[in-house]
Amino acid sequence: MYMSVKQAAEKWKISDRRARVLCSEGKIPGVVREGRSWQIPENAKKPEDGRYRSAETLFEVIDRKKSELDSMRPLTEGEIERITEDFVVEYTYNSNAIEGNTLTLRETDMVLRGLTVDKKPLKDHMEAVGHKEAFYFVRDLVKEQVSISESVIKQIHYLVLADKTDDRGVYRRIPVKIMGAKHDPVQPYLIQPKMEQLIESYGNSTGHIITRLALFHIEFEGIHPFIDGNGRTGRLLVNLELMKAGYPPIDIKFKDRAAYYNAFDEYHGKHNLGAMEKLFAKYVNERLDSYLAMF
Repeated sequence: MYMSVKQAAEKWKISDRRARVLCSEGKIPGVVREGRSWQIPENAKKPEDGRYRSAETLFEVIDRKKSELDSMRPLTEGEIERITEDFVVEYTYNSNAIEGNTLTLRETDMVLRGLTVDKKPLKDHMEAVGHKEAFYFVRDLVKEQVSISESVIKQIHYLVLADKTDDRGVYRRIPVKIMGAKHDPVQPYLIQPKMEQLIESYGNSTGHIITRLALFHIEFEGIHPFIDGNGRTGRLLVNLELMKAGYPPIDIKFKDRAAYYNAFDEYHGKHNLGAMEKLFAKYVNERLDSYLAMF
């Protein structure tokens, strides 16, 4: 006798998605695949939750899940478009909210559908539309496997900063401070050489893509090359590189902004990259789970 994923989830007091992931990972003995559904033996015991005591072991889990995902049949174009549309709304909401945009998730969805939200600033509308356009531009870059360059970064920033015409796609010319941060951005005359150095260093780096991107992201935000839009541009660059490497894009949540900011402080204050590595790894792992649960 078998029970459904929903019945198992209720019995074990876990989410339906977590139950599907356990099935896809082969953690439940005797489980049977029927089309897109799973049949779980009624007497099956809840697997122990072996989720991840360190970034290193999580990297191993991520690599295994990516290999599993790579071995499955490709999604159709229609399926990919639907997944992308849903992702872009949440991603745009979260990335903009981290930077102070006041649109709610529902309002972001409305704006991206071409509607206007009453009593919300035009700036917030333009930021949402600009971020969406920037993500689709990034997706086109992924298809062509375009390497990161100053030109690419400036093109992404140009789309992100839709509300500030004069500052789009150009490096800042004045010093700036990030309130509350443990690191001061470089002086304007150092931006160009620091960006060249960062891009070259990233291109020559080895190791896991998550470690490389954690360092790249922190260093990019530390340079803070633009007058505004650095965070959104930086997170889009992370997704550009993840998608080029065959991983799904990640969406750092507004609710996790304190942990996100702390990861920068951990690096600049203690030279500890682990906090950003773990944050990125957590999101990559969750996105892989969501994809695996579809099969």
